[in-house]
Amino acid sequence: MQQQQALYKYCLRLGDDALIQSYRLSEWCSYAPILEEDLALTNFSLDMIGRAQALLSYAGQIDGNGKSDDDLAYRRGERSFFNRLITEMPNGDFAFTIGKMLLTSAFEYFFYSELCKSKDETLAAIAAKTLKEIKYHLSHAKDWTLRLGDGTEESHYRMQKAIDSLWSYTGEFFVTEDIDAMLADKNIGVDLALVQSNWNNYLSVVLSEATLKMPAAGGHMQSGSQKGIHTENLGHILSEMQYLQRAYPDAKW
Repeated sequence: MQQQQALYKYCLRLGDDALIQSYRLSEWCSYAPILEEDLALTNFSLDMIGRAQALLSYAGQIDGNGKSDDDLAYRRGERSFFNRLITEMPNGDFAFTIGKMLLTSAFEYFFYSELCKSKDETLAAIAAKTLKEIKYHLSHAKDWTLRLGDGTEESHYRMQKAIDSLWSYTGEFFVTEDIDAMLADKNIGVDLALVQSNWNNYLSVVLSEATLKMPAAGGHMQSGSQKGIHTENLGHILSEMQYLQRAYPDAKW
């Protein structure tokens, strides 16, 4: 695979992660447990849609076939999306959403911290901007994890159940394929082994402080997204998210 093709798919994967996470968080609008949290989750969704737009726009430029960020978001089928499976999981209860935010934001914090050093100036600039937002997302998720994990018997149970349920999806964060190895070797992408070490250490401390048990390493991990294989959840997301563009193609608003 040539470097340009590798970088195109790399940006697609990152953009798809942000896009699908944004969709899921937007579903909390008017449904969060308190008004302040309703606003917070909706704002996080907006952060992620901005990240998705930047990454998909750059992917379109790399591809060179005139595709815009809208084309890549709304006119690709399920098998052409490369978001990690954890991002498409339904929200579940509030603890489940917080657990997902903790696991993904911790990964993104260490990943984008490294991506800021990329030799690709555009990627580095996108990473630097999004890292400021991720720091707040991670702080928010950590605070709620501590409150729920070390709270009541019920909140502790729900938080532990969320971490246990989501854990089998975290292995995809660190799957190193040819494009990851190629771009990391050229100092464009990120060394996922380094990210994994930092991620494990961080979560070990946070979960311990929250009186939660960190699931054992080496268990079965879900995979497939890098080959366009997803859970049934993504199809339901796309059928709603892409409806308007597909019903009225090329419409001018």
